[in-house]
Amino acid sequence: MFCGEAMTAVNITRDILHRQIRDKRASGFQRSYHVTDPFIKRLGLEAELQGHTGCVNCLEWNERGDLLASGSDDQHAIVWDPFRHKKLTTMHTGHAANIFSVKFLPHSGDRILITGAADTKVHVHDLTVKETIHMFSDHTNRVKRIATAPMWPNTFWSAAEDGIIRQYDLRENSKRSEVLIDLTEFCGQLVEAKCLAVNPRDNNYLAVGANGPFVRLYDIRMIHNYRKSMSQSTSAAVHTFCERQKPIPDGAGQYYVAGHLPVKLPDYNNRLRVLVATYVTFSPDGTELLVNMGGEQVYLFDLTFKQRPYTFLLPKKCQSSTGDVQNGKTTNGVSNGLHLPTSHIRFAESKMRSSSTDLPPHLEKIKQQANDAFARQQWTQAIQLYSLGIHQASCNAMLYGNRAAAYMKRKWDGDHYDALRDCLKALTLNPGHLKAHFRLARCLFELKYVSEALECLDDFKGKFPEQAHSSACDALDKDIKAALFSKTESVAEDKKTNSSIRFHSFSRKESIPEDELVLRERSFDYKHRYCGHCNTTTDIKEANFFGSKGQYIVSGSDDGSFFIWEKETTNLMRILQGDESIVNCLQPHPSYCFLATSGIDPVVRLWNPRPETENENGRVVEDMEGAAQANQRRMNADPLEVMLLNMGYRITGLRGVGPDGSDDEDSSEGQVQCRPS
Repeated sequence: MFCGEAMTAVNITRDILHRQIRDKRASGFQRSYHVTDPFIKRLGLEAELQGHTGCVNCLEWNERGDLLASGSDDQHAIVWDPFRHKKLTTMHTGHAANIFSVKFLPHSGDRILITGAADTKVHVHDLTVKETIHMFSDHTNRVKRIATAPMWPNTFWSAAEDGIIRQYDLRENSKRSEVLIDLTEFCGQLVEAKCLAVNPRDNNYLAVGANGPFVRLYDIRMIHNYRKSMSQSTSAAVHTFCERQKPIPDGAGQYYVAGHLPVKLPDYNNRLRVLVATYVTFSPDGTELLVNMGGEQVYLFDLTFKQRPYTFLLPKKCQSSTGDVQNGKTTNGVSNGLHLPTSHIRFAESKMRSSSTDLPPHLEKIKQQANDAFARQQWTQAIQLYSLGIHQASCNAMLYGNRAAAYMKRKWDGDHYDALRDCLKALTLNPGHLKAHFRLARCLFELKYVSEALECLDDFKGKFPEQAHSSACDALDKDIKAALFSKTESVAEDKKTNSSIRFHSFSRKESIPEDELVLRERSFDYKHRYCGHCNTTTDIKEANFFGSKGQYIVSGSDDGSFFIWEKETTNLMRILQGDESIVNCLQPHPSYCFLATSGIDPVVRLWNPRPETENENGRVVEDMEGAAQANQRRMNADPLEVMLLNMGYRITGLRGVGPDGSDDEDSSEGQVQCRPS
């Protein structure tokens, strides 16, 4: 409905004329119109490239975008001419198992191709002679990803399920590699590295994804300088046996995590639901990190304006009573624990006058449409409309409060945490927002922060005494106290083991070093979350930026579709059927509105905007909300049921995650309610 609004302020005719007259405008024109809303609406299947005989597990464009490489379970790599839909080169890579990653070596004239596979090997190939020129056998488990960097044309990296990130330099001894990062030193022997990516703007930064909710960002140059200095000091001095040298220097690693996941992890483990980062990638300008979190959603992290998780259970040693609270952050970088909501309120009082509840007419109309959708119990539609309004009026407390109510009703994975974030934002903008304050207490309770929920509710009763004995307050108070009573024994047990509730049970058998715990406690939270797809069946599922400015997010899914979201609003824009089973790979063209996808089918599919005169696109999934709800049910299904679903069986009675009756706070007419303002 609103897809075309972004184009209304654009004069494309004027920009075309300027491009013709001024050469300098050509690159800017290409960036601006690389991918647009009308192109997304017309995206359709152009061709299927046939040549593989197994699942196609990896795709890679060359820098110019005139070649596309693919790797498959058939152990072959194929280089395609994507515009003529032709095979240019087919070669057996010498691997003895499935190929999981393929990369062109930068500045090699597209002559050198690197592959990593399930046989634990990394091979380097010369495409001009169709020969494997280097074979590396240093990993001891499946190699899942290869990464390259334009700044270092002879260097590349690999991530494998032995938990090790290796670095290769083809100028030196071609038979060996060096260990850059050994995750087993931090997470124990069970850790598996699944993905990695190099920042395109600053090639010194490497992102690493592994099993578990944390994504790691490392400074490669800092690690090398540290090890160089350590080797020099070791040769110049004698060390005692008691000294322990850190594998990674302080400041060389930074962790990112969706704030609710560490606390949810024990519950996921009990349900045999695995969290694993299946893909990481940087935005074109290098300021954002996108993560496809297997078993959960897609998350976007801001690397410039970093934000601590909105959590209330940081260990005592990490809490501080000083620091100014600003928009969910503190100047000393640490959340103020239990006092965060009231600190928000105190800080926001001076700003209250600038936060107006009045909206311009077009946004008032959008808000009313969202309220109508909420009344019809169409929670996702309401969330998308509120998000559209927030994108254009980011200082309106009512919109944040209403979106929080919709999140709390929908109850998808992570919705209560997003609702908590919205409530805190609403209270920052308007400290007297009654509903946001009550919803905050409810969110804390739903997120298992029971003691904090009770204190928040008591604070609410003191601030709004006329609501203190409402049925909604009484019901929440009863729920909280019942939960506190049942939790007493488990909390006592946690105190015995001296473990933080936020981080316990992450590793069931391995002890976590203190350095690792500190890095996890200092982790940063996400900026945006993208929902609708399902990522539980394969551990190579990608999510990518689409557009030269990263305006859109694309991801594969276990239902055979791929999803496209608008980045800033997080609204789902389009779903297309990309595979008969599962879409794993999505690689956007570097400069055109052109997308390559692959999955279980032994083909590579190419997508671009279809002519307006073309017949109806049969691959469009029209019921986007229904598809998204089905995927949420799939993610929460029993593992056996998921297996049967993937085999094509229809399973009835899966645990629903949609509307399932009113919350307690809605049971009393005229009292505190969850309906929007």
